Amino acid sequence: MDYTRLGTTGLTVSRICLGMMSYGDTSERAWHLDEAAAEPLVRQAAEAGVTFFDTADVYDDGVSEQVTGRLLRRLFPSREAYVLATKVYFPMGGSPNDRGLSRKHVLAAIDASLRRLGTDYVDLYQIHRWDHATPVEETMEALHEVVRAGKARYIGASSMYAWQFAKAQQTAREAGWTRFVSMQNHYNLVYREEEREMLPLCADQGVGVLPYSPLARGLLAGNRERGGGRRTVRAGADPLAEEMYEDADFDVVDAVRALAAERGVPAAQLALAWLLGHPSVSAPVVGATRPAHLDDAVSAVGLRLSDEERTRLEAPYRPHRVLGHV
Repeated sequence: MDYTRLGTTGLTVSRICLGMMSYGDTSERAWHLDEAAAEPLVRQAAEAGVTFFDTADVYDDGVSEQVTGRLLRRLFPSREAYVLATKVYFPMGGSPNDRGLSRKHVLAAIDASLRRLGTDYVDLYQIHRWDHATPVEETMEALHEVVRAGKARYIGASSMYAWQFAKAQQTAREAGWTRFVSMQNHYNLVYREEEREMLPLCADQGVGVLPYSPLARGLLAGNRERGGGRRTVRAGADPLAEEMYEDADFDVVDAVRALAAERGVPAAQLALAWLLGHPSVSAPVVGATRPAHLDDAVSAVGLRLSDEERTRLEAPYRPHRVLGHV
């Protein structure tokens, strides 16, 4: 495993971040794993050198946070041995105040997350989306108070327009509040719209990038075929993927498969290596429900692509409408 600083901070993270969304309540989604089934995978990740773990309060209505906290306490010798991230924004109940990024909800949500995680602090507290109903000044001041209270070491953001991210950063800068150190955005070989605005902004401002859906919900790993074929349980029960990707994206998938065959490596490993080779990317957030998923992710860290190979993979790309900001 390789390690890097998260943006320009002093925080060291593994180049692979294990996404914990797949672990929690199996009644929520057929492909989710309960705690007992998740433990061997999280142990495998830890033994491979993964020290960075990402979850959110909304994942399985908080069950993912509970499972994440228990597993990490069992598998690591101390709280300082791993980096823990969670998120806030999506509804956590029926109350109109139990959602969004108001001061009321942010301050209540961090306490609820810490209780579920069984820890005194998270290393990275992220806003899951942009809240159009709350003034950005209110949100940034509340997040600053979370950091000042010692409940989070750093703050990050996820999926929004570059102008929104710049506005939030400037608001914090002018007020002397804590600024975001990371952006967790939708970015992979099939969806590269973030290269237009967000990635250049992050590079200019020294913000770490933590791409989610690095394999396009399994598309780049081969869980789907042209014309609607489905090869895994998740692919067969993932309507969001149908909205986000289309048959034309298989031109990119074909390029990945062809080069993977030449290199003698799995397609998933190659697609992750492409992401890891981007200078702005700190650590892709990788989901894993099988040992092979982790093997591919860890092996991708050491796989280097030539400029010619990167060009081959990128050539079939077709622009997309903006995805993932709502």
